[in-house]
Amino acid sequence: MANYNKVILVGNLTRDPQLSYLPSQMAVVEFGLAVNRRWRSQDNQTREETCFVDCRAYGRQAETINQHLAKGRPVLVEGRLQYDTWEGKDGVKRSKHRVVVERFQFLGAAGPARSQAGAQAPSEPAGPEVDHGDANEAPPADDSAADDIPF
Repeated sequence: MANYNKVILVGNLTRDPQLSYLPSQMAVVEFGLAVNRRWRSQDNQTREETCFVDCRAYGRQAETINQHLAKGRPVLVEGRLQYDTWEGKDGVKRSKHRVVVERFQFLGAAGPARSQAGAQAPSEPAGPEVDHGDANEAPPADDSAADDIPF
């Protein structure tokens, strides 16, 4: 039997992306996504539920997400589920699922975006899908390529 691990979500960022770097100098960004679901119940009442999902991206993707997305911005994320387990400081085992981003696409009308310094800057209009390839690729060796807008 074949295995398949693919997630496609469309939602809004719940917080500004948080960029950090691994000891290997690879960029890592973490952000939260809120995905809403609306439906009508049997009594014809509109119901809504929100699913909150933690996401992580690596390499050039991480830098792009950090530069152009901010809390509240809509985004389409495609990736895979990853299950993390760890032991808390209190000795209790903890676990959670997260989405490791493989591809993403900016959505919606232009709004505030983050500059590399984290300040608010004018945003570019929603553009074509951004695909930076494998989520585990190394960042570009040439720093001049990092200044290019990816769309």
